Amino acid sequence: MRRVSVFGATGSIGESTFDLLMRQGGPERYRTIALTGGRNIARLAEMARALQAEIAVTAHDELLPDLRAALAGSGVTVAAGAAALLEVADRPADWVMSGIVGAAGLAPGFRALRHGGTLALANKESLVTAGPLLLAEAARHKARILPVDSEHSAIFQALAGEDITAVERIILTASGGALRDWPLERLQHATVAEALAHPNWSMGPRITIDSASMFNKALEVIETREYFGVAPEQVEVIIHPESIIHSMVGFRDGAIMAHLGVADMRHAIGYALNWPSREALPVARLDFAGLTRLSFRAPDDIRYPALRLAREVMALRGGAGAVFNAAKEIALDHFIAGGIGFADMAAVVEDTLAAQSRESGLGNAPGSLEDVLAIDHLARRIATGIAETLARRRAG
Repeated sequence: MRRVSVFGATGSIGESTFDLLMRQGGPERYRTIALTGGRNIARLAEMARALQAEIAVTAHDELLPDLRAALAGSGVTVAAGAAALLEVADRPADWVMSGIVGAAGLAPGFRALRHGGTLALANKESLVTAGPLLLAEAARHKARILPVDSEHSAIFQALAGEDITAVERIILTASGGALRDWPLERLQHATVAEALAHPNWSMGPRITIDSASMFNKALEVIETREYFGVAPEQVEVIIHPESIIHSMVGFRDGAIMAHLGVADMRHAIGYALNWPSREALPVARLDFAGLTRLSFRAPDDIRYPALRLAREVMALRGGAGAVFNAAKEIALDHFIAGGIGFADMAAVVEDTLAAQSRESGLGNAPGSLEDVLAIDHLARRIATGIAETLARRRAG
């Protein structure tokens, strides 16, 4: 029986993973080692019961009594806190979903690789902040990393059987987010609710706002360079409002392989879960006769400064990815809290990256996970100071 663990089970990626595990046999087919979640204790307990998990973990220590009560009599062990997340990552599993959002998902993913199984990577930050280290850790333990971002899954599938040296370009598609057609002068006044009104899909609030600012695509640009080992100039971004084409790979003979499908994360998750075979998935099929158009336009660096900053990060290398991600997370926190404006998020990230050349420790190439976490901590402190200054100016 295949052993699986799901980190971030109650998030949007985790929900889709749970759906597929249950549809493909649930506890009769999979031995669920661990499920982890955040504050949605009732849902975490429901999932743990359904999959007959060995242990369920909430990231929040204070919620341990609630989780214990919710799983009383189930036979499921419970735990809470950061140390518990690392402990369950140390439990051997054949397939692990890395679905924790943000830098918090980095350490559990590293630990999971030590078992030599498959890490289904939905945590963008792992490759952005520690790409070379993560890939080296996988190689050291003969583990496999499969991409779960829809864009990188699409690229991975388009490259099946191909020689990476024949690749001329990789084209990431982007929806453009909720504010893609707004006049530039209105962006600074966009509210959280407006940034969350994505026209194509519904996911978590943080990734939806990152879509509106294109910071999610900026992370994916860096991910593409790290995972597939291509040159930064080979990675392109195109806005594709219909979200039908998930990414494309162009080859030196002029051919382009495009991955098409409905916007449903269960495809990328299911591909990683069943790889190298393909199994039937409960996703809608494209009706080509009903497609009225597939449109594309180049992204505007003024509207989406995150893409320019991603290019700078790839040029800087070293600890720049960890700085970029930490500053992005802090900026997003302050926007959600109402302290800074929508356009201020990019300013926070840019100013934090600029500090990399001035602050001791920020510009160093990390040699270990501990180095990455130290850079992350320092960058968050700097970004917080920048965001608070902007918030004071905005207030008046």
